[in-house]
Amino acid sequence: MDELQDVQLTEIKPLLTNKNSRNFQDFDCQEHDIETTHGVLHVTMRGVPKGNRPVILTYHDIGLNHKSCFNTLFNFEDMLEITQHFAVVHVDAPGQQEAAPPFPTGYQYPTMDELSEMLPSVMTQLKVNSVIGIGVGAGAYILSRFALNNPTLVEGLVLINVDPCAEGWIDWAASKLSGWTSNIVDTVMAHHFSTDELTDNQELVQTYRLHIAQDINQDNLALFCASYNGRRDLEIERPVIGLNEDTVNTLTCPSLLVVGDTSPAVEAVVECNSRLNPIKTTLFKMADCGGLPQVVQPGKLAEAFKYFVQGMGYMPTAGMTRLARSRTTSSTSITSMDSSRSRNLNNLLEGANTTEGLDNQPGPQTMEVSC
Repeated sequence: MDELQDVQLTEIKPLLTNKNSRNFQDFDCQEHDIETTHGVLHVTMRGVPKGNRPVILTYHDIGLNHKSCFNTLFNFEDMLEITQHFAVVHVDAPGQQEAAPPFPTGYQYPTMDELSEMLPSVMTQLKVNSVIGIGVGAGAYILSRFALNNPTLVEGLVLINVDPCAEGWIDWAASKLSGWTSNIVDTVMAHHFSTDELTDNQELVQTYRLHIAQDINQDNLALFCASYNGRRDLEIERPVIGLNEDTVNTLTCPSLLVVGDTSPAVEAVVECNSRLNPIKTTLFKMADCGGLPQVVQPGKLAEAFKYFVQGMGYMPTAGMTRLARSRTTSSTSITSMDSSRSRNLNNLLEGANTTEGLDNQPGPQTMEVSC
């Protein structure tokens, strides 16, 4: 069976500076509050659905909202080329949107399963037929659960820092101990950033610490965190190709897993990768990158996402992004896994294979990317 390839992405350059810290602006968007079976969801839509094309649907992580999680990526120049072809729907988890009011005393926050069950109502209300999901952390889990329950509605998934497992008893004990010895901001920061990153990337860390502490309702955040900590195992397993791929419980759509190599989520993402169909799954590990690759390296993620959607048959004539045009001696490589086409590169690239879904070029190639 073909193995998946970890694609190394290097040269981290934080985009947040004193000039634009906490500048998570929306542009040309429409906001909606949508009633669902489990409460109201606040969603923000960019553009309008284009024909039969899917809509890009995002879901953020704990401690964030759609602005702080995704706007650095979606306002990036190279991503704007992609969004010319797709409408975008940003979903804010209940009570996590900007200026969200506190929930009343005794409010029962939705479970992770229930949060995923709210998404069909969003699609119906906005007249969306199918989606390409982009989720981070808790949002990646929610979109995975949504895709498992509604495979015909999801054409592809980009899962950043996804954890397919239920919280184990050791994790539960650690979170309880952390709750006794620190506040929720510290707990969420440890979820997003490794110990080294908390020390080495102080500007980025300070930006998000202030955002989590001052821009997100703390009581609402605690409820969202508790819901995520109470998640069930996704109960997915890698199919045996040619034997049970039609019956095993796993994601059936093309999936791109993304994680920074210093992210606290590395082990969880590798575990998720081991449970998915290798023919439809690609793992991207970004070298010298931490827990927020969509914020720190939006150009590289936009480049990967463009190849992902091209592999799905969209944007076939889109030009190179800035990253592709600035190829240098970085260590990034993207190649096809198709053995019938990879023979041409055997002398150049031994064993550097990913899923075919990332590259619909006429033959495999090595891409060297730098920022």
